[in-house]
Amino acid sequence: MKKALIVAPSWIGDTIMAQPLFARLQVRHPGLQLDALAPRWVAPVLQRMAEISEVIDSPFGHGQLALKPRWQLARQLAARDYDAVYVLPNSLKSALVPFMAGIPQRIGFTGESRYGLINIRHTLDKTALPLMVERFAQLAEIPGGALARPVSYPRIRSTAGERQKTLDELGLERPARIVAFCPGAEYGPAKRWPAAHFAALAKKLAEQGCAIWLFGSPKDHAVAEEIAQLAPGLCRNLCGATSLAQAVDLLAMADLVVCNDSGLMHVAAALDRPLVTLYGSSSPGFTPPLSDQADILSLQLACSPCFKRECPLGHLDCLNRLTPERVLAACLKRISR
Repeated sequence: MKKALIVAPSWIGDTIMAQPLFARLQVRHPGLQLDALAPRWVAPVLQRMAEISEVIDSPFGHGQLALKPRWQLARQLAARDYDAVYVLPNSLKSALVPFMAGIPQRIGFTGESRYGLINIRHTLDKTALPLMVERFAQLAEIPGGALARPVSYPRIRSTAGERQKTLDELGLERPARIVAFCPGAEYGPAKRWPAAHFAALAKKLAEQGCAIWLFGSPKDHAVAEEIAQLAPGLCRNLCGATSLAQAVDLLAMADLVVCNDSGLMHVAAALDRPLVTLYGSSSPGFTPPLSDQADILSLQLACSPCFKRECPLGHLDCLNRLTPERVLAACLKRISR
């Protein structure tokens, strides 16, 4: 195999967790040109992976069928003569374009009854492959073959030059010690530690000489602004003020990252930054931060994980009762290392 395509996931964290698969494919097929078809909002993390040659824009929104544009994209891909395609999402729509493009080997899990669309089909054994990173890595094996373990941790790149360029573009000076807060969670509020808790933590970390920078998308700006107002003068709200590529570079400078279970959590882990992660409605059993420098805090209440976007019981005890004092202790321990 000389030339292959990845159909990437639509979530930043999932895309990060696919990187060990890409590394395996490069080892097994020396000289492989590995391109990725990806939504533009996840493209920046793929561009920071050494294994990916080119990222091709997938212009389709969540749930959008758009058969004619898919056919037009398929014609463009057909001209590239890929030997194989690895379809990482399990949806029917994600397998349509590779099928229309006539790529000979179309590899993936059977998913949504994708017989024919996927012609090298893996059957998912959730018990044997509990982690998402393992499920992606499994696609490097023959169907039914055992996963070669261990699976490496995901890694993305941020060079010194890229970091300085980002500082210059944003007009930022690098403080002596940066603690990054990632207070958002795209999935929903049941994954978000309370703003008042983040603010209380910011005050304590500022006493330790830390500059607090807040990261996230434009959707996270309001909650970050609430944190900044509750901890006056201590936080720089960068939510929505950076591109994803710039956020990667700034997170790469952080001495510590405190975050919810989110895409930026996986970015920080892939940059090998010291990390304290806060779990409420979700479970670290499926998508943990894959790093030796990560501490996971979860109260493991009887009602969690519920995997709901909003607390079905109305109290969000799984995060409200995770106190700033407990998180501070984990932060100070991690910083001291």
